Amino acid sequence: MRVHLSVFGVAGLALAVFAAAPLLSAPATDTAGQQAGVFRSGAKVVPIYATVTDLQGSLVPNLVREDFEVLDNNVRQDLIVFENQTQPITAVVMIDSSGSMTNSLKLVKTGAEEFVVRLLTQDKAQVGAFNDKIQFSGSFTADRDELVAALKELDYGNSTRLYDAIDQSLDKLAAVEGRRVIVVLTDGDDTASKAGQGGVLSRATQDEVMIYGIGLESDYFNGIRQVRTSPDRVLRKIADETGGGYYLLKATADLNTTFTRIAQELHSQYVLGFTPTALDGKIHKLVVNVKRPGMKTRARKSYVATSDAPAGKPK
Repeated sequence: MRVHLSVFGVAGLALAVFAAAPLLSAPATDTAGQQAGVFRSGAKVVPIYATVTDLQGSLVPNLVREDFEVLDNNVRQDLIVFENQTQPITAVVMIDSSGSMTNSLKLVKTGAEEFVVRLLTQDKAQVGAFNDKIQFSGSFTADRDELVAALKELDYGNSTRLYDAIDQSLDKLAAVEGRRVIVVLTDGDDTASKAGQGGVLSRATQDEVMIYGIGLESDYFNGIRQVRTSPDRVLRKIADETGGGYYLLKATADLNTTFTRIAQELHSQYVLGFTPTALDGKIHKLVVNVKRPGMKTRARKSYVATSDAPAGKPK
C-alpha cells in the first residue's frame, strides 16, 4: 500500500484549547479553518482528531468543514472548531520486550526509530519497554537523537505487562498539556499486569489520550517447541475506542512502514470541535462521518461530558 504524505500545512500551530482537561475553551476559527488561537471565555468544546482515508487507504487532505458530520449520542452537532493544519503531539512509544520478542526486538527498535525521526520540531516524546517491569527513557524531549539512543538501551524481561504499560504511560501524560498519544507494540497477551483492561480503557477515554496499537505475530522457542504468538486483542479495542489505528503485522518486514505510517497519520489529522448541549458527567457516544463517497473516518468513539474533570487517573 502506498502512503501519501500529508499536505495539511506547516507544523507548529498549537491549539491550547485542546489541553489536558476534557472540555476547554474554544478558539474562534474562520470558515476556512485557517486561524486559531483566539479564545472565547465561557464556551466549552469537545475536541476530536479525525483520520480520513480513501478506498486505497491513502490519507485524504484538503477536506473542508462541510464535509464532516459529528453525532453526539446520535444528535448532529454544529462544528465550532475546524482545523486541517498539523498539530503538535506529545507521545509515549512503548515496546514489548518480553521473552517472546527476543528474535524481533532489534527490528522493532529500528521500526520505532522511524517514528521518532519523523517527530516535528514542536513534538515531544519518550520511549519505553515493558516485560516483567516497566521502563521509560525519562522526561519528554524533542531531541530525536536522544530518543533513538534511548531505544537502543531498552532491555529484555520475561512476562508481559501490557495494561500496566499503558496505565503508566497515561501517568506520564497526565500533567502534559496539548495533544497526547501512546504508540504501543506487543506480540502476545497480557500475562502479569496489576491494571485491568477495563480500567485502562476507561481512563484513556476520560483522559482523552489517543492510543495506537501494533500487534506483531512472531515466532520464538518457549523451551519446548517453536511457538507463534497471537497479539492481545484488547489492544485493538483500546485503539478503536480512542481513535488511534491498529495494525496487525505478520512479518517484521512491515515494522518500518507501519511506524512511519503512524507518524504521518498523527501529522495529517483533522481537528473538529463542538459545544456539548449537556455536561451531565456521563459517557457520550461519538460518531464522525465524512459526507463524500469512498471515504473512511477514524476518530474516538466517546467522551465524558464534564467540564471540570482533571486529566489523570480517575478516582
